[in-house]
Amino acid sequence: MSEMATMVGVLDVGCFSARLLAVRSGGSLLDPVFNHKRRLRLDRSLDASGRLREDGVEAVVAAVAEANEVARRRGVTQLFPLATSSIRDARNAAEVVERVRAETGTGLRFLSGQREAELSYLAARRWYGASAGPLVVVDIGGGTVELAAGDGEQASFARSLRLGAREMTRVWLSDDVPPADRVSALRGYALDRVRTALGEDEETLRGFRTVGCSKVLRQLARLAGARPHRDGAAHRLRVEDLRTWIPRLAMLPASRRAELPGISRSRARQVLAGAVVAEALLTVVEGPAEICPWSTTQGLLLSLLDRQVPGTPAHRWVA
Repeated sequence: MSEMATMVGVLDVGCFSARLLAVRSGGSLLDPVFNHKRRLRLDRSLDASGRLREDGVEAVVAAVAEANEVARRRGVTQLFPLATSSIRDARNAAEVVERVRAETGTGLRFLSGQREAELSYLAARRWYGASAGPLVVVDIGGGTVELAAGDGEQASFARSLRLGAREMTRVWLSDDVPPADRVSALRGYALDRVRTALGEDEETLRGFRTVGCSKVLRQLARLAGARPHRDGAAHRLRVEDLRTWIPRLAMLPASRRAELPGISRSRARQVLAGAVVAEALLTVVEGPAEICPWSTTQGLLLSLLDRQVPGTPAHRWVA
């Protein structure tokens, strides 16, 4: 059978990039056929009302068109075009989706927060294997935080909380150097939200192995001293590291945070909120968190390879 007949891919359109990852059917995610990425900065294109401005819409259209052409040239026959919270939560999300569809022929699709949590769990489970025992998987995104847990192939517990690093920065820490009382208030709020979401499951999950699946957690682990690995494996992030770094980050403007180890310029503004939310999560589940290089995108690819295509057409979610 030819490569063209057997390749599947996921196009993940997020706040900072549009990434196309493809793998052969029957192949391994450890050996993808190709990985194509185009940078985006949709955080700069949201107006005060939460609408994605024209420059942001044009950037999304261009990124999807480019990815479509790459996918066509490389022989991807099944492509899942996933739009994350930067588009999903925009006030004009339906208009953005229709514009992309009209100009590229691609219908962007959204996943529910619960489904994203389940896919992050699937990715972590496949990365660590059955011998890893019970897992609790945390994924800090821009708009939401996903929590999932289980001791088998599929998650038995999945939650999505509106505690994403970008969202918490917008609501709580909008100043370049936020007041100490705002940082303290966010720490209390995040801890309360996580505890409320877990409820009676909190005690059970404390005995599980904690896995972190997100760019936010990977950057925080690097900040805390983890060395980069070629295979992306085996970083650990402790709650004590976060409690050391949160007051330091709070004293620095975004331009200075971007000079710290592991912190990218594009994410420097929201890293403080990400650290506060991570602290709440690891306090409750009693980490430390092992940082997994796979997350929702890889979980979705695994699901496609397993012939379990999730999701709903975007226009139905934003109707």
